[in-house]
Amino acid sequence: MYELITANRNYSSWSLRPWVLMRALGIAFQDRIEPFTKPANYDDFRSFSPTGQVPALLHEGRTIYDSLGIALYLADRHTCVWPTDPDARAWAQCAAAEMHSGFSALRNDCTMNVGVRVTPKPMSEALKANIARLRELFEDGLSRFGGPFLAANRLTAVDAFFAPVAFRIRTYGLDVGAGQAWVDTMLAHPAMLDWEQQALAESWREVGHEAELRACGAITADYRTG
Repeated sequence: MYELITANRNYSSWSLRPWVLMRALGIAFQDRIEPFTKPANYDDFRSFSPTGQVPALLHEGRTIYDSLGIALYLADRHTCVWPTDPDARAWAQCAAAEMHSGFSALRNDCTMNVGVRVTPKPMSEALKANIARLRELFEDGLSRFGGPFLAANRLTAVDAFFAPVAFRIRTYGLDVGAGQAWVDTMLAHPAMLDWEQQALAESWREVGHEAELRACGAITADYRTG
């Protein structure tokens, strides 16, 4: 049995990726939450991950860390992780890698917080470029591979890697053009709805993440009930 260690549902975009992938694909796992409870969690998280970060996957005595490392490990064991079509699979792997290594302005200027809505501060040119690239990627994947997901008619790893972006787009009201169809599909997926329900109910508030949120813009609604 896999054991997947993740953090707060509201904040942890990296945790969301393998969690939603495994839930959507029906890959059974023990769900373990280690929340962000203070500004620095490195020493505590080192007890289960060499990087001191989440997510981490424990399996057969191994610790698999980093969301990309987890996706690659799962793909060796489950053929459903990537699209079966060779062209779609190649595109999906490139897009997932691009998401994993890029979009720094989006990460910094639109931090993930599932339970709120925000009017963003004036966008930097870097953020505008990130959003334009998202629009291009989403529209390319949907038009080339037929949707409703980015590279197939079902959720695969590339959708999981962009899953935090779907929440960010809704939180900040970002315009991704025709790519909004993918956003709507993702937000309606049962695994995403489950994550969102947990996010709204959780009681953890970590001061650093909350400060980052306020720096991103004006909070117009907060649906968190925990």
